Amino acid sequence: MKLSVSGRAMAAGAASVVLLISGGSIAGAASTPSVAAAPDIPVAGVKAHLTQLQSIATANGGNRAHGRPGYKASLDYVKAKLDAAGYTTAIQQFTSSGRTGYNLIADWPGGDTNQVVMAGSHLDSVSSGPGINDNGSGSAAVLETALAVSRAAYQPTKHLRFAWWGAEELGLVGSRYYVNNLSSTNRAKISGYLNFDMIGSPNPGYFVYDDDPAIEKTFKDYYAGLGVATEIETEGDGRSDHAPFKSAGVPVGGLFTGASRTKTAAQVTKWGGTAGQSFDRCYHSSCDTTSNINDTALDRNSDAVAYAVWELSE
Repeated sequence: MKLSVSGRAMAAGAASVVLLISGGSIAGAASTPSVAAAPDIPVAGVKAHLTQLQSIATANGGNRAHGRPGYKASLDYVKAKLDAAGYTTAIQQFTSSGRTGYNLIADWPGGDTNQVVMAGSHLDSVSSGPGINDNGSGSAAVLETALAVSRAAYQPTKHLRFAWWGAEELGLVGSRYYVNNLSSTNRAKISGYLNFDMIGSPNPGYFVYDDDPAIEKTFKDYYAGLGVATEIETEGDGRSDHAPFKSAGVPVGGLFTGASRTKTAAQVTKWGGTAGQSFDRCYHSSCDTTSNINDTALDRNSDAVAYAVWELSE
């Protein structure tokens, strides 16, 4: 998740496309629940991706930041997994702060391309650490969900698209570039964008975006089925990659487990954990490693990603 405006330098972005992303489409929420069809996402698989991202950061100066070798290596890792699983992948290139950045877009063949359901996460870290919770957690969960689509040979009514954004930490640069370079026709085809940024915080809360009502209800229904209370997400409102989509009129939603804000005693009563401590004490720090993940939160939220993708695309 990017820093607030007061805590970061705004990034400029003159950009060029390496591979122009063809517009997709996705319509409104499904009318019939498909919870039975949604697979259980193995948390071991999600954690295996986090281990790889940690190794990439360790081998590349301790981070996976925009314009650094660790970011491109992270993108190459994700792309190789998707290519092997049968996705049509495309790389979109842009420039920010004098460095080249990349978005990765993956389309699952089939489905009505006039109704596109899209799920995404930012792949870059800050320069001060490997970014395993922020945002390896979201990136790994979206990747494992995409691979689950392939394993299930899922053929939804709507078209599925997955995305990994660059330079989010510099001001949502990659996702904004993607949205701004879609034609108005292709933007209108996106029936929903689901965003996952920090979903494995070590002292977690369970926060749901309160943007599009149908998408919000989908996530709340999932958590109600687990008997887990949720709260509306406010800490990161407008500070992650759903914001450019929302500004363009695309319905958005997502999940979050908390960053630097402090967990209250009332929240501990609901969720456990430690009162008076940040949801993520290693937010934007060098200690945001594979040790900085709550497995239960990561497991629940990864399953929620799949639940929403299946529910909204059938």
